[in-house]
Amino acid sequence: TLFAFNQEAYQRAEPFAEWVIPALRQATTVHADETGIQIDSKRYWLHSASNEALTWLAPHAKRGQEAMDAIGVLPFVQGVLVHDHWKPYYRYTECRHALCNAHHLRELIGVWENDQQAWAKALHDLLLAMNQAVEDAGGRLSPDAVRRWRERYRHCLAEGDVESPPPAKPPPGTRGRTKRTQARNLLERLQAHEEDVLRFLEDSAAPFTNNQGERDLRMTKVQQKISGCFRSWEGAEIFCRMRSFLSTSVKQGLSAHAVLEQLFAGEMPSFMRRDERSQAA
Repeated sequence: TLFAFNQEAYQRAEPFAEWVIPALRQATTVHADETGIQIDSKRYWLHSASNEALTWLAPHAKRGQEAMDAIGVLPFVQGVLVHDHWKPYYRYTECRHALCNAHHLRELIGVWENDQQAWAKALHDLLLAMNQAVEDAGGRLSPDAVRRWRERYRHCLAEGDVESPPPAKPPPGTRGRTKRTQARNLLERLQAHEEDVLRFLEDSAAPFTNNQGERDLRMTKVQQKISGCFRSWEGAEIFCRMRSFLSTSVKQGLSAHAVLEQLFAGEMPSFMRRDERSQAA
């Protein structure tokens, strides 16, 4: 049956699972993302760790650090970890963090369109100009250029402080954090995380966005839309391992058909026999 075929493929791909996790741990860049999935009509989470050469997907009952620790990649990353502003990613302190600027661009346009705050449009355009400058420079800017771009970034945020000031102090004895507008929340995040927002300016291992991580989760979202949910935990695990195996193979320049033939012939793909460090890009 098809399920028996999938089970056998899953078992045969065990060496890949044992290979790819250490390879990602050693990578200079790792993209992380997560999305909700349905397994037997119950809510679970699918986590991804990937880059241009490698993909690893894993299901877990939890979304946060407990899940990421159990999956076993992110706690050991010492390169650049690319992600959104979700706080659990910041529990990992051995790596350098890079925030997804695609998220920032969308949020800034939202503030501009909904609130007509000029600082947001100016910063949106500035981030795009920064990215173009990095591309034109071959992936990394000089210290002087970085300093000039940072000054312009801070100027935009200073304008934001005028257009979107902090809320008035609450009366003495008031509990909790004073509510802020979406624009103010975004502004404060961009102020607090300047290093991680702008890491792409001077760290060639830090990309401008987390688009790679989001792309590597996209097939799972398509599967959920078509099938509705996984029928069992075993089915979710099979899907994740085999999707990781095939995605990595395609990234390495191999066809899905060819590597499946190899797998059932008892052979592992050639990229697993190379020096791991050369693949952990």
